Amino acid sequence: MLDSREVGEQEYSQFGHYLERQCGIVLGENKQYLVKSRLMPIVREYEFSTLNTLIKTVVNGENRPLNEAVVDAMTTNETLWFRDGYPFDLLTRILFEKYANRREPLRIWSAACSSGQEPYSIVMAYHEFKNKNPGSFKGGLEIVATDLSNDMLLRARNAEYDGLSLSRGLSEQRKNTFFNQQANGNLKLKPEITKHVTFKTLNLLDSFTGLGRFDMVFCRNVLIYFAPDVKRKILQQIAASLQNSGILFLGASESIASVTEQFEMVRCNPGLYYSKKS
Repeated sequence: MLDSREVGEQEYSQFGHYLERQCGIVLGENKQYLVKSRLMPIVREYEFSTLNTLIKTVVNGENRPLNEAVVDAMTTNETLWFRDGYPFDLLTRILFEKYANRREPLRIWSAACSSGQEPYSIVMAYHEFKNKNPGSFKGGLEIVATDLSNDMLLRARNAEYDGLSLSRGLSEQRKNTFFNQQANGNLKLKPEITKHVTFKTLNLLDSFTGLGRFDMVFCRNVLIYFAPDVKRKILQQIAASLQNSGILFLGASESIASVTEQFEMVRCNPGLYYSKKS
């Protein structure tokens, strides 16, 4: 008899198809452990007798709040401040210089922004650059940060973080410079940081046209979860949303060489980014 916390073969297959339809994520084989770890808290919260019962209810689409909670749980990924290091090094060392004398805003899109660490890290890097280069960026900075998870976006907008999340990639100097201490022991980002970021709900399977055009797009550690044809469609839409010679950052382990020819790789030392072909 199957344990109440385990996923049956049929249920796993059905749930995989459901998840791909909803948000493009491909579970692949032998990811039952991931489904179990992400969904068991929801099983308990909604008082289902088994994990399979939860999955059947979700696949049948009988409870919209439940379905949203499940998709949120399956699409929420761990994140940290200044992740991978090199994109932010390239911003401050090379790329900001390229746009520093413009009078219109520098527009950046942070796709799949989770709880906000990536867009806020970009803003911190921007402020550090401006402090070293007075008079730069007269047009300012505008960041649009999107995610599928409304729960993550709520946390991101609140811009308040506990000690554990603050310990992941954030130096003491940046904590002291960019955050205010809260009565509960958490730190909250200062308005001078949060004012640059607008958060919006977006499924990457949907159209991006409402977001406008960007100079840079950060879409990191996201495309690895999609099937090749979905990945190709997303990259086509990203290319359409970028200005000529616009810049795309992917995750450190991601490559688009076999998926699209709309970008050319620019190798740096260390790291790399992709430039939209004219």
